This record gives sequence, structure tokens and C-alpha cells, in this order.
Amino acid sequence: MKLSKEEKEIESLYESNSFELRKPDKALLRQLKAAAENTFKKDRRINIRLSEHDMVGIQRVAATKGIPYQSLISGLIHQFVEGDLIEKSKG
Repeated sequence: MKLSKEEKEIESLYESNSFELRKPDKALLRQLKAAAENTFKKDRRINIRLSEHDMVGIQRVAATKGIPYQSLISGLIHQFVEGDLIEKSKG
């Protein structure tokens, strides 16, 4: 696996036992808390029609991951919107 420059630096610090963890300051904790609340805030409802085949497939995948199928669908939509899901190139 090829590591980025930043990942190599982290690996080097870890392997040399030079890795030091610090307690985050209050401003960072507030920022992280706000980000977490916004990430998990579900304030819109939609209705969607799916084929039986797709619905069964979604439920099967969700069951193997141990999460509700609605959470799986919501997570996939979020990943798509954030650009974390990419389309396969055809050909």
C-alpha cells in the first residue's frame, strides 16, 4: 500500500515512539461537537419507491453491517453528496 507524505510521517513517529497525544482544547471540542451534531441531524423526510429486488438487496447489506436499512440508505446518499462515492468508469 502506498502511503501519502503525511501518512509516512505519522508512521515514522509511531514506529519511533515519538507519537505524543494531547488533550484537545475547548474550542476544538466545541467545533467537533457541532460537526457531529450536524452530521447526525436528520431533519428532512422523503418518500421513495424502490424495486423489490433493490429493497431486498439493501436490507441484506444493512443486515450484514448490523445497521438499519434506512441508515444505510441515508449514509450512501451522504457519501454521494460529499463526493466520497464515485461512479465506475464504463469500458
